[in-house]
Amino acid sequence: MHLRSAAGGFLAFLLSVPVLQGNGDWRVTYSSNNVCALRGAMVAISCTYEYPDDVQYRPTTVRTLWFTKVSNKQPVDLEHDTDYTGRVESSCGLVKCTGSRCHGTCTLRIRDLRQTDSAFYKFRFTTNQPGGKYTGDLGVKLSVKDLQVKVSFPYPTILTLAELECHSICGLAGDPPYIWFRNGLYVGQGVNYRANILSGNSYLCAVEGYEHLRSTSVYAPKTPSVTVSPSGEIEEGSSVTLSCSSDANPAANYTWFKVITDYSSRELMQGPQLHFGSILSSDSGQYYCLVQTELRTKSESIYVTVKYGPKQTSVLSSPSGEIEEGSSVTLSCSSDANPAAEYTWFKNNQPLLWGPSQRHTFPSVRPEDRGTYRCHAENNYGNLSSNSLFLDVQYAPKTPSQTMSHSGEIEEGSSVTLSCRSDANPAANYTWFREHEVSVKGSRQNYTITNITSELGGNYYCQAHNAIGLHSSPFLLITVCVQCLKVVTSSSWTTTVAVRTIVVFLATVLLLVFLWKRRKRASSKAGGQGGRPDTVEEELLHVPVYENISALTNRWAPAAQREPIEEQDGHHCAIVHTSHSENQEGTRWLAGSRVQSDQTDEGPGPDRDGRNLRVVSNVKQTPQSVNQQPQQDLNNGTEYSVSFIRFEII
Repeated sequence: MHLRSAAGGFLAFLLSVPVLQGNGDWRVTYSSNNVCALRGAMVAISCTYEYPDDVQYRPTTVRTLWFTKVSNKQPVDLEHDTDYTGRVESSCGLVKCTGSRCHGTCTLRIRDLRQTDSAFYKFRFTTNQPGGKYTGDLGVKLSVKDLQVKVSFPYPTILTLAELECHSICGLAGDPPYIWFRNGLYVGQGVNYRANILSGNSYLCAVEGYEHLRSTSVYAPKTPSVTVSPSGEIEEGSSVTLSCSSDANPAANYTWFKVITDYSSRELMQGPQLHFGSILSSDSGQYYCLVQTELRTKSESIYVTVKYGPKQTSVLSSPSGEIEEGSSVTLSCSSDANPAAEYTWFKNNQPLLWGPSQRHTFPSVRPEDRGTYRCHAENNYGNLSSNSLFLDVQYAPKTPSQTMSHSGEIEEGSSVTLSCRSDANPAANYTWFREHEVSVKGSRQNYTITNITSELGGNYYCQAHNAIGLHSSPFLLITVCVQCLKVVTSSSWTTTVAVRTIVVFLATVLLLVFLWKRRKRASSKAGGQGGRPDTVEEELLHVPVYENISALTNRWAPAAQREPIEEQDGHHCAIVHTSHSENQEGTRWLAGSRVQSDQTDEGPGPDRDGRNLRVVSNVKQTPQSVNQQPQQDLNNGTEYSVSFIRFEII
């Protein structure tokens, strides 16, 4: 049975399929198991109930109620449900009994239907008979719907011209007339309506005569709202959600895109939210959501900035490759970081006072700028050091320095090596030249001349050269002599004097010992013959200069001491020093017995017979001390000085 009524704004479609629920003699029959009604309308749901007539319990009383909810296993009467306050009414007719059965009818009316009223409605009755209560469990399903507007575009080339159709899924009986409204104003009548869809316009339809029962408005999507959560700075690794919303009817579909270039983008996902579980620095960029309905497409973008510490820090040199001294060189440090990093420069692992700049320029690079450079990038989110870059500054050879294996004059026939050294990068090659000659003498760092002759003497110089340039050394003079005088240095002269002194001293001692023993042997022999020892001494000292020693001694000595030497105790010796008038040291002549040098205080040691000798006196007399006139040899101009040493046999 179809039902259409205008009373109280009633507009519903009843599916006329009676539902019989019973248990023996107890039963409830609903007029329909499904009811579809428009939102805002009124609906009536009816049923009949039956129970057995028991004469024993007359007069019978019946209580009835409608419910959708159960509380504490007891049904909640709709008339007492706060969700339906003022909107429900239940009415029942009189109970009639015929024969052995009684029956009655009840109707539930709900006004101003809401979407939340959609539910299963059940009826329950209770009598005064023992066990006399019953519920129709299946109930009636109520569906509250809106009028709907379908949108289509019959002309594909005219995207703004839409075909609107008003309909209800409840299938209202009688094909009721519809009316149309644009922005709340009446614009036409009929099931269909053609409209030029423009932004800001909304359309709806209603059942004529029931203008308050309207469809939902259809309109193009409003400008979407795009938000990011959490707000504020986004740090790499955090969780981030982008949300997109737009007021649109029909409901909009959302699609997220990321902008790749000005003319291209990449689709990411569909849905109102785009979630990053652990956002990366590469996720920075521009995003937009596309809102689509049947009426229109709308989009809105948002820019996501991810903060992160420095990555991929590196150092570059411009120009790269070989760098010559004096050229302009720029070192650049690059790092992927947000916010931009500040930089610290290092040379050979030592910090440089260049400031936090990303670039440093050498206007005129120098050799001392050569070294290993790196930079350190840092911001609030981290730090990272770069790779190392070796700055190789190449330069021409500096002024070469020369050395020679010999100093001074070089004796003919010897070998001499010349060495050349120059600071250069790359390392220098060397070439040797002789003054006024164009031929190359040598092409190595060291140049050796073997078996040198006087003709090879002269000025030599070396030339240091590399790919950058060349530089010549000053002249180095080589002097070659046939028989060179030996130049004795101060240190070697001191050593020579010391050695010669020791040799002379030892020779003197040996000579004195030899003479003393000869004198003793001669004295012993002369004593046995009645002669004097002096004759033996005179024979021994046959050299002319020695023959004059005694005379010189007696003449220069004081009068008290002018006795013969041999008459005194002990032994004497005389040491004659000669010096030429040219102030050159002459030969020392020694005479006498075993003697010790003037410089020592110790005795000369035992003689050949095992007796010890001790110095008794050491008197040095010169001609000046005797008569203030030096005695000179008229033949050679030699000046004499005589030292007397007296020895005593212990």
